[in-house]
Amino acid sequence: MDTTGVLMTVGSKIGDYAGATIGLGLVVVGAGVGIGIVGGKAIESMARQPDMKNEIRTMMFLAAALVEGVAFFAAVICLLVVLTK
Repeated sequence: MDTTGVLMTVGSKIGDYAGATIGLGLVVVGAGVGIGIVGGKAIESMARQPDMKNEIRTMMFLAAALVEGVAFFAAVICLLVVLTK
């Protein structure tokens, strides 16, 4: 293999790692923002309707769990990209 082929192979792997790293960073930021919005809106709605706080809290935990589930799935995909190359 000539030097051009070696450089292209190394460059491709670095690109994959960089893409997975950026993707993982976006996943973490997106999950944090999503859970922050869910929590903030839940507190706001509990302040408006105190009698519904138990139902609102339940829905808040469910929504936060779904956001975390999607974030975990995306993180696993990013790690698979890195580990399978």
